[in-house]
Amino acid sequence: MTQGYSGSTTPPGWYPDPSNPQQMRWWDGVQWTPHLAPAHPQFMPLQRVLISNQTPVYNPFIWAIVLIPLVSVLLLLTWQPEFRLITTRSGATTLDPTSIYSPGYFLLQISSFVIWAATILFAYLDYQRLAKSGVIRPFHWAWCFLSPLVYVIGRTVIVRKVALDRGLAPIWVMIGTIVVSFIVFGIWMANFFNQIYSQIGYSINA
Repeated sequence: MTQGYSGSTTPPGWYPDPSNPQQMRWWDGVQWTPHLAPAHPQFMPLQRVLISNQTPVYNPFIWAIVLIPLVSVLLLLTWQPEFRLITTRSGATTLDPTSIYSPGYFLLQISSFVIWAATILFAYLDYQRLAKSGVIRPFHWAWCFLSPLVYVIGRTVIVRKVALDRGLAPIWVMIGTIVVSFIVFGIWMANFFNQIYSQIGYSINA
């Protein structure tokens, strides 16, 4: 095959196949790939083109997206709020609502924003990686602003269309991450309310 663009700075994209002008071939920015598409006067790569079995559909960025929620779970376990009782002007004893605002609370809030921003960055990098691999119109990374789950589901649908029998692993890992998060959060909440009831009971007995 004629190398054509080899050694040039031509960006990734669909170009006339050097060996057959009647079709388009995907140039990944470095070399020609096996991905082909029909050529016609107003060619626009709108149709899905199957990628080869050797083309990877997973990368570190998609795994980071599906696993990063576990960081929030770990940080949640480090936050153990202490409850203080206060006496109101009427003489009633109640919990001080500001007692939960410990350094761990603010760390949890800040880390949530950092994780959200990191997830969007990973989605963008994953989108770029899929496009460079020859996936036409990958699921857009901006959907991650709505929810990482939406992006993972949409990505899986597109990848399954171009890489038959491959691409489901991220969504299963995401489901597992969500289940683990719910279990840990449920245990944490049970302990949270147990502390409140214990504090109230101690106050009444005193």
